[in-house]
Amino acid sequence: MLDDRTTADTTWPTAYPEGYAVVDVETTGLARDDRIVSAAVYRLDARGEVEDHWYTLVNPRRDPGPVWIHGLTSEMLADAPLFEDIAEEFAERLADRVLVAHNAIFDWQMIAREYARASRTAPVRQRLCTIALSKELDLPLPNHKLESLAAHYGVVQQRAHHALDDARVLAEAFRPSLHTAARGGVRLPLLECRALTEWSDSPATPRIGYQASYGGSGTWRASRKRPPCPYPNPGRFEDGTGLKQGMRVAFSGDTSVDRELLEDRAVEAGLHVATSVSRLTSLLVTNDPDSSTSKTVKAKAFGTPVVDEAAFTQLLRDVAPAQES
Repeated sequence: MLDDRTTADTTWPTAYPEGYAVVDVETTGLARDDRIVSAAVYRLDARGEVEDHWYTLVNPRRDPGPVWIHGLTSEMLADAPLFEDIAEEFAERLADRVLVAHNAIFDWQMIAREYARASRTAPVRQRLCTIALSKELDLPLPNHKLESLAAHYGVVQQRAHHALDDARVLAEAFRPSLHTAARGGVRLPLLECRALTEWSDSPATPRIGYQASYGGSGTWRASRKRPPCPYPNPGRFEDGTGLKQGMRVAFSGDTSVDRELLEDRAVEAGLHVATSVSRLTSLLVTNDPDSSTSKTVKAKAFGTPVVDEAAFTQLLRDVAPAQES
C-alpha cells in the first residue's frame, strides 16, 4: 500500500491545484467589524509539502478582544504593523494558491474585509475547508475541531490559538488528507472566493456592483448569486432526526455570528439557503421567533419548524448525505 509520501504520479489527479496557502488568523471577534490581530501562512506545493512559512502580528487599532483565547494584549500589539503595512507581503503568500483553513469561510471573510478596508483586493480565487475535506474522506473524528483532526494524524499541538502553530498543525494534517483524497480520486471541496471591492465605515449609497445589503457595523457586502443546490429537497426538518442535504433553510433577524458566515456554512454542508419562507421551507433559523418579520409570520402560518442560531450551529456538525435517487 502506498504511504502518504510515495503516492505514485499515476495516481495523482491532474485536476488538483498546483499549490496551497494554509492560513490561520486570530481576530478581535467574529463580527463584521472585527479585525485581524495575527496571521500565519504555510505555503505548500502541489503534494502538500511545506515550502516556507510566515507569521505577523497586526495592530487592529482597537481593543484586541478575547485575550484569554489568542493571548495578544493591547501592549503587545501597540507597535505591530497595521494591516495595510503587511498587505503586500501577505498577498504574495496567497497569490496563485488555494487558501486552506479550518472553517475556511471565516478566515477568508476576515482577510477579504481587511483588504477591502485597505482599498485592495485579496489575491484568492478558491478556498478549501479542511472540515469539508474531512467529511468528504469520512474520517472517523469525534467532532470537527482542529485538535481532533490533528490527533487523528498524530500531529502535536504546541500553542492552540497561536496563528503560527495552528497553521503548522493544519499544514501537517492537510498533507495526509490530501494524499488520501488523491489515492481515492476524491474531488476536493473547492469553493470560489469573491473578494470585496468596496468598504465603508459609515452608511452610504452602495457603489456599482453592490446592492443595498447593509449588515450593520458600517459594512457593505457584495450581492452574491449562489449556485443552485445540487440535492433534492428531502422535506421539512424534524426534531431529533437532524438535517439532511438539500433541505431549504431560511434565516431571519440578528445573529451573533455573521449572517453571511452562517449561510456559507449551510451551503458548504449541502443545504439550500432560501431568501424567503414558503411551504417548501424545511427550517427557519431565528433568535427571535416571536418577532413580526415576514419570515417568522409565514413560518407560523405554514407550520415551518423553527430553531435558534445555537441549535442550528449544532445541527450543522452532522448533516446527513442526500438520499440516492
